[in-house]
Amino acid sequence: MWFTTGSGRIELNLTKSEASIGHHQGQCDADVLELSKKPRIARQLRKIDPKVLSSELREYGTWDDSELADHNQNIQRILWLACGDICDGNHM
Repeated sequence: MWFTTGSGRIELNLTKSEASIGHHQGQCDADVLELSKKPRIARQLRKIDPKVLSSELREYGTWDDSELADHNQNIQRILWLACGDICDGNHM
């Protein structure tokens, strides 16, 4: 299943099973981190341009500029968002 940001500049391909690992009740941080280490997912995440990612996340209005300066954390954020969208049925 595909997650695509609103602008279409970032796309991630995850299975429904993978998405459910990163989206559930309670804290998801540790699970999203582990998911980001899976080789197939890690390859996709490495291709994301830091400036594009920061810009995309800024559109959510949830994180300030100092938070968005941390690319590694931004990677976790976009993966978490992708998992949520896929689990909630907002995917292609």
